[in-house]
Amino acid sequence: MSSFNNYHHVFTPLKVGTTIYKNRVEFSPLVCDLTNANGEPTQDYIDFVERQAESGVAVVHLGATPVDHLNAFDAKATIDVTDENKIAGLVMLAEAAHRHGAKISVELVHAGRGAHPELTKTEYAIAPSNFSIPERFPYVREMDNKDVDRVIASYIDTATRLQRCGFDGVLIHGAHGNLIAQFLSPMTNTRSDEWGGSPERRRRFPLKLLKELREAVGKDFVLELRISGDEIVEGGMRTPEVIDFLRLAQEHIDLVNVSAGLIVETRGQFYCMPPYYRKRAANVPYAKQIKADPEITIPVSVVGGITTMQVADDLIAEGAVDMVAIARALLADPDLLNKSYRGKPEEARPCLRCWNCMDSYGTHIHCSVNPSLARSYRYSKVWKADEKKKVVVIGGGVAGCEAARTLIKRGHEVVLFEKTERLGGLLNDINKLPFKDDLLFYTEWSQRMTAACGADIRLNTAATPELVLAEKPDAVVVAVGSIPVHPPIPGMDDPYVHDVLAADSGRITFPSSSKIVVCGGGLSGCESALALAMEGHEVTVVDMVKVDDFATGTHYITRNFLMYLLKENGVKLIDRHIVRRIAGHQVEIEGADWRTASLDADYVVTAFGMQRNSAADPFFELIPDVYFIGDCYEVSNITNANFMAYDRCANI
Repeated sequence: MSSFNNYHHVFTPLKVGTTIYKNRVEFSPLVCDLTNANGEPTQDYIDFVERQAESGVAVVHLGATPVDHLNAFDAKATIDVTDENKIAGLVMLAEAAHRHGAKISVELVHAGRGAHPELTKTEYAIAPSNFSIPERFPYVREMDNKDVDRVIASYIDTATRLQRCGFDGVLIHGAHGNLIAQFLSPMTNTRSDEWGGSPERRRRFPLKLLKELREAVGKDFVLELRISGDEIVEGGMRTPEVIDFLRLAQEHIDLVNVSAGLIVETRGQFYCMPPYYRKRAANVPYAKQIKADPEITIPVSVVGGITTMQVADDLIAEGAVDMVAIARALLADPDLLNKSYRGKPEEARPCLRCWNCMDSYGTHIHCSVNPSLARSYRYSKVWKADEKKKVVVIGGGVAGCEAARTLIKRGHEVVLFEKTERLGGLLNDINKLPFKDDLLFYTEWSQRMTAACGADIRLNTAATPELVLAEKPDAVVVAVGSIPVHPPIPGMDDPYVHDVLAADSGRITFPSSSKIVVCGGGLSGCESALALAMEGHEVTVVDMVKVDDFATGTHYITRNFLMYLLKENGVKLIDRHIVRRIAGHQVEIEGADWRTASLDADYVVTAFGMQRNSAADPFFELIPDVYFIGDCYEVSNITNANFMAYDRCANI
């Protein structure tokens, strides 16, 4: 055992069925959109799997893979495991994982009533009962015995094919309101025949499927079952019934993976895919109850917002679970396990839990903080430059810090000018909100790693053309960011009016139970409003767009949860109104119908968006090689800033 390893529980082998997993971490399944039009893995997909295997995880799961192409699909760009003519790509995926000592598995799914209408070959979905989902199929056909037999046969067909291709197991997706969960749940199974009604009859299809699947693959092929430890929503399956089912199912499976919620319904999405508004390791209470049941003897794994090896090790040490499933944190830094094992966990790049990685269906997976993710060849890592150059970076925000770190890895000499006393830029203002500690951790990581990267960092130094030219640079990277939009609205400069950055950072605080009007319904305005409401203030958000367009620019599940929390915390939303004037502690607004109204306000927070910083302009033609990155080139987000910095600097 390594003397550097402070996470002995995580890095202890685990017996799963007849298979030995080398540690207690599994790469949780996700759809990475790296297939070609025929559902075959591209080289990017093979490289992606190999990179995750190289991370040191015990097993890599490929995500949400339909067991048939008739009506099982729920996501685009999934890998095709149904066709004997496509086994060559599957074999290459298995080989890629095995090169690094990882096991490989596929998450097999039938979406049931949640099937994607654009991807299926029928004009209807099938399910235990005919409850439709408005945004999916309007018509759901109740399954008959022939459907039951066909679906089970498709699971067996795909699993045995994967077994022949060298895969070590499959993960049966019985969570999040997919077909297996639809049979188990009293909310979605209202049949009165042999397949529904009592809990015993609702379990028959899942148990029959698992039993026949086990008989087909034998005892040495790992069968893992993902299940919602609690569907949470009203009428859904609760933890005690889940435990009752698992007492029977464990006869056929080797490991249970515990999640929560429903992906196919808005009211439950943010439980199975928890964004940063939810606490980390949110599903542990359900897994802990399952693990504590004396009649359940198979290992228990848990997924959902586990981002560090310390949290994972603590959970295993206390006996809450036997294993953890991680996806997003291993996207942010595939070396999370290796850095932790070697005693350098502080070097692991933190995950923001923003879900931008999944905001890419139909293109390819990406990560807000890791621009090299799922990219092959030239951008798969930072390559050494052919010629060492001296590069000046202007600005130490998100883009400037990423630029400095990338340029140093390229072998260049770097001087970074930052006009303030610390690195991080606007992150230092927006990471103070009560649900933004992931962003705070990332800010601290970026500051720490940039300061230690080897660049000559000059804080409290505003760059000027003369100062930059004095360094005799071969190239200049301008990353001076953006500034708040300050529209010509009367009253904007009144003493009780503050911009959103001042409010979020805590530079401005408000007396208890203040009436606060937030002008601007974008993501920053809505998040600021939520934080203020959580502090006990009476908050109203007003914007000229429709409420359906409030807080856009982020993953739909993140947005759905934010809108839910705004309602839960009593935030009033006024859409299709423009702010005309601020005066006398009132905000005068005008609607699309030309009618005006006044909103009482002890304080006003302005969140009209950001605009590029004109401080970039003096450097346009300073020398031939000047590069503008981040918000001073195009006002966007952290993802764009990191990608632009990485891509530009990879070519200097």
